[in-house]
Amino acid sequence: MRRQLLPALRILLVLTVLCGVAYPLLVTGFAQVAFADKADGSLVHDAGGTVVGSSLIGQDFEGDQWFHGRPSSAGAGYDATASSSSNLGPTNPELLKAVAARVVAYRHENGLATDAEVPVDAVTGSGSGLDPQISVANARLQAPRVAKARNLPVAEVLALIERHTAGRSLGFLGEPGVNVVTLDLALPA
Repeated sequence: MRRQLLPALRILLVLTVLCGVAYPLLVTGFAQVAFADKADGSLVHDAGGTVVGSSLIGQDFEGDQWFHGRPSSAGAGYDATASSSSNLGPTNPELLKAVAARVVAYRHENGLATDAEVPVDAVTGSGSGLDPQISVANARLQAPRVAKARNLPVAEVLALIERHTAGRSLGFLGEPGVNVVTLDLALPA
């Protein structure tokens, strides 16, 4: 048994150093050099240089002066430690009731007619509950409210939306979207 135990312990030590220390350090070093802006979590900074979040995780912005993201079921809302969807199916009465209430609230909040169409992403959460993007239509419907609250021309806010609209992934996957975190940070004070 001793003859087998010592070589096994040596290989365990060698593989631990190679796979558990050397390789992770090499990959981390490469990522820091090649993808410096993404390697630390795509952090977003305010005008003063303070980290205020990540462009990968939505935040709950409250008040008329901010664009609002998708509803979140992650913990108390956009809690990255509790990432999840609501787990309710599309015909669940509880979900249908919540969506109907969100539609009414969205129309009221944005000064829309009672029969105005509401983008689905404005009233339903994403699969992770942390999605920072909203549809371009959702952002455009919120623009008049944000412009009024900030005493800005609507055209200026719409131009800001266009500058913060990301195209489809790989040019053909998904729909264009607007990152609420970066858009709200770009709003003039």
